[in-house]
This record gives sequence, structure tokens and C-alpha cells, in this order.
Amino acid sequence: MSDKRLRLDKYLWAIRIFKTRTLASEAIDSGKVKHNGQNVKASRSISIGDQYEVRTSARKWIIEVRGLLETRGPYEVAIENYSDLTPEEDKTIEKPLASNFYTGKRLSKTGRPTKKQRRDLSDLLGDEPLD
Repeated sequence: MSDKRLRLDKYLWAIRIFKTRTLASEAIDSGKVKHNGQNVKASRSISIGDQYEVRTSARKWIIEVRGLLETRGPYEVAIENYSDLTPEEDKTIEKPLASNFYTGKRLSKTGRPTKKQRRDLSDLLGDEPLD
């Protein structure tokens, strides 16, 4: 397989960083994949030992190519073909906090309280039961 050329977008799809090859191409075109700090094209031929920085919505990756994988296969096969060199602090992206925060009341969008929860709340607040 060393004499074959493999496109970067196809490789990122095959090692399961992106769900589709189209998503991989779009990420590359939008500058979310870099090689030595430079933007690359989706048609770039990769070789063993190359390192790429990949930013996805879920996390940031720094990968090193250990093997060329042309077709998408099981996860166990995919992880054998790259090394994840990402530092621990970059493995998760902090999501921004929501504008609404906990105020001691029931969280929004969690549904209406059950009859038992309403009774308990009425007992706690000393209100007359609604039933």
C-alpha cells in the first residue's frame, strides 16, 4: 500500500474522525485541518509520519498517521492507523454556560411536576393543596 496515494479527506473519514467524507472535505476547506500550521486541501496526499491538527465541534485532535487506511472499517481497525497526540487539556472543548442558571426553582424544560411533587411542594411551602 506504500505506492498508493491516499487523499486527506478520505483518510480522516476512514479513521472515523468525521462521519462522512463530505464533512471531512468541508472541514478541510474551512481551515479546520492544518499540517505544520498551514491550511491544506482535501486532495492532499498523506504519508506515514505526517501530523495534522483537526478541530471538530466535539474536540481538538492532533493526530499522527501510522498507517494508510483507504476504506472505513471497524473502530478497532481505525485506531491502529493513527496516534492521538492531543494534550489532555485539549481533549474536551468547554461548552459555554447557558444564559439561564439554577435559581433554586425547578429547571426549565424538565416537564411539569408530578402530583406527588406538587403535594410535597405544597407541604413545604404551607400552601393549601390544589387537589
